[in-house]
Amino acid sequence: MDTLVTDLTRVRLTSLTWGDPTDADRPLALLLHGFPDTAHTWRHLGPALAEAGYRAVAPFTRGYAPSTLATDGVYHPAALMSDALALHQRLRGDARAVVVGHDWGAITANGVAALPSNPFGRVVSMAVPPIPALRARPGDAWGLLPRQAAMSWYTLFNQLPVLPERRAERLVAHLWRRWSPGYDAGEDLEHLRASLPPGAHRTAAFGYYRDALRRRTLPAPYDSCAEHWLAAPRGPLLYLHGEDDGCCDVRWAARAEAALPSSAQVAVVAGAGHFLQLERPEIVNARVLEFLSRSAPAEPVRSDSASSEAGDER
Repeated sequence: MDTLVTDLTRVRLTSLTWGDPTDADRPLALLLHGFPDTAHTWRHLGPALAEAGYRAVAPFTRGYAPSTLATDGVYHPAALMSDALALHQRLRGDARAVVVGHDWGAITANGVAALPSNPFGRVVSMAVPPIPALRARPGDAWGLLPRQAAMSWYTLFNQLPVLPERRAERLVAHLWRRWSPGYDAGEDLEHLRASLPPGAHRTAAFGYYRDALRRRTLPAPYDSCAEHWLAAPRGPLLYLHGEDDGCCDVRWAARAEAALPSSAQVAVVAGAGHFLQLERPEIVNARVLEFLSRSAPAEPVRSDSASSEAGDER
């Protein structure tokens, strides 16, 4: 495992890498973490992808140290999508590239999959299904929404000023216990303490929740991403959900399967909670690699079609 620093227009991202990230002969695999987590969540999948011939790049997303704070102060999903597109461009990705996201990374990956000019050939998302699957119809809302609302209390708590930052360490330890029962998160919590020290970085992480619900205007470079982040994904997509997920009810997986296009695949991972890529890495790795091998484009094609969604990244 090595590290890579990439300067984008509004943020400097530090990434963990497996496989030479500068070798454009290898297809790019961009791995996006969620909350409360870091790029280290990909310590099992990254090496497996490298062994399969990919160059895996797992950034600490904007605001998570050692990446910098965003100079524009924006932590909306559209900004996260823009960063993913910019990394694809800066790292000379092509149509063989895959973006894999978990939690907030899944929201980002699902949004990228909805873009008309998505440059990634394949998308994998975990633990948070595409937004259209979460729009329960009145007939089945009573079966899902009450329990999910109880599970999602933290999203409202995170809207409060100051208090979430002050209680962050107790909060995230509680979330890991509830979301992935029985999993020993000691190593992951240590990584998180280093990535979100008290102060601006910690506030930035809670800014993901605050911006998604409260921010009504975004800088112009994010316009296209903001237009599509809630839309249905296009093209090949694999969605994985842990059977024992304590954050997002597993029954959303069935709704995702019904709501997604026929090109999408959905699988529930037995014996795993929210952090399924850490709890059952052998199953998750195998599912991802199988999906990539089945849906790989026949010829690598260089794609520059996402430059508009990436804003002014050059």
